[in-house]
Amino acid sequence: MIPVRCFTCGKVIADVWEEFKERIKTEEPKKVLDELGIDRYCCRRMLLSHAELIDEIVW
Repeated sequence: MIPVRCFTCGKVIADVWEEFKERIKTEEPKKVLDELGIDRYCCRRMLLSHAELIDEIVW
């Protein structure tokens, strides 16, 4: 579960998570982030470094 807001600046980032996750399978992450309008490096960090652990915890 991605945090709703960036921990540093407070910008909402959860709304782009699903599209980001799908598009990085075929495109370069930098290009995807630029096209989604994620310009701040703190928000980019939140999306790039997020790991989906919920599936591992549930099992």
